[in-house]
Amino acid sequence: MIAPSFPVINHSDRTIIRYFKQRSFIPLPQDILWKIEKGVVRNLTWHEDGTLVTLGVWGAGDVVGRALSKIEPYEIECLTKVEVTIFPVNDSYQLTEILLAHIEQAEALMMIRSNKTVEIMLIKLLSWLAKKFGRAVETGQLIDLRLTHQDIAELLNSTRVTITRVLTNLEERGLIHRLPLHRIVLKEEQIWHYEI
Repeated sequence: MIAPSFPVINHSDRTIIRYFKQRSFIPLPQDILWKIEKGVVRNLTWHEDGTLVTLGVWGAGDVVGRALSKIEPYEIECLTKVEVTIFPVNDSYQLTEILLAHIEQAEALMMIRSNKTVEIMLIKLLSWLAKKFGRAVETGQLIDLRLTHQDIAELLNSTRVTITRVLTNLEERGLIHRLPLHRIVLKEEQIWHYEI
């Protein structure tokens, strides 16, 4: 997939908010970073056989862009409706903070993917998503990202069938509750006991 060409941005355009629909792709000019004001995106690549690989998941306050990766191919897909603004990179302190955030997320996902079973990887991923994007509800932490089973499989380098089976098993054991539109409530109390 190739991102469309993007017009040159004037300094006065930096505060303009750009809106993107769910499952659309954010343009990737080399010299622009995007600050996510609302919504959630994932950056991704794919193998020669077409297998998608999710590199990271980013939300409000995070900064993303082509300049932060050397991986080819590379795209940023909106997992929800997204609002972004252009992030000016003229402060080395800010750039250092952005790079550290990207490294921390890459390390967190690497640790999640290094677990021995898909079940443990999935539990660790759901816990991480709940901390980063969740909100408290009466029964636990709601992960309101509407991630499909295929999205989760791509995050964990697994298959959709395996993720469906493990999610069903976790729900039967009372560790999660699945809601319509691919939303998940993580029951923190049960997960905490499970991880011990």
